[in-house]
Amino acid sequence: MLFKNIAYDVQAVLERDPAARSGIEVFLLYPGIQAVFWHRAAHFFYKHNMKFLARWISQCTRFWTGIEIHPGATIGRGLFIDHGMGVVIGETAIVGDNCTIYQGVTLGGTGKEKGKRHPTLGNNVMVGSGAKVLGPFTVGDNSKIAAGAVVLSEVPPNSTCVGVPARIVKREGVRVEADLDQVTIPDPVSSQICTLSVHMAALEKKIKEMENLESEGNEDEDL
Repeated sequence: MLFKNIAYDVQAVLERDPAARSGIEVFLLYPGIQAVFWHRAAHFFYKHNMKFLARWISQCTRFWTGIEIHPGATIGRGLFIDHGMGVVIGETAIVGDNCTIYQGVTLGGTGKEKGKRHPTLGNNVMVGSGAKVLGPFTVGDNSKIAAGAVVLSEVPPNSTCVGVPARIVKREGVRVEADLDQVTIPDPVSSQICTLSVHMAALEKKIKEMENLESEGNEDEDL
């Protein structure tokens, strides 16, 4: 069963990656395939209550590939982790069949939940580079998460999400609202700087008023 699944995984990469030239190249040289292969072994030991061995395998795999998949995570067939450096998949995450995950993606928790803490990806889900999907909700089948998005709530099937926090811009092929480009993506740092600037201006105005009152008081005393 392990080798049948890995053969399916290799074929999925050959179909989706135009740079892949042969099955042997994909199996031996693609870190995403190696990470998934060793995760399946680690998951077997995890399910059979050999958790130390399972974690040892996952940590060794993390060292060699840069991809961290907790042995408790459930991974479907045909997962393509492209490049993969910095990918993190949490213990209670579930990834459906034929999903694509790019480098720097986190399928994590928010630190507030117990039990099921990590997201569930349906089938044929694509998660772009650097995206963060955080919490115990479901991303529906055939949905797409844009690069850099931060998803904190449920995503319906056949949807496209962008932004921080992520919002749905397309559903069932119909645009919900205009797509954000790289220039108009909300920047939380800039927003905070603008807020601080407003507060600074208000404080400077108050200080100026107090200095004026103090100066007037000194003039009255001199009289």
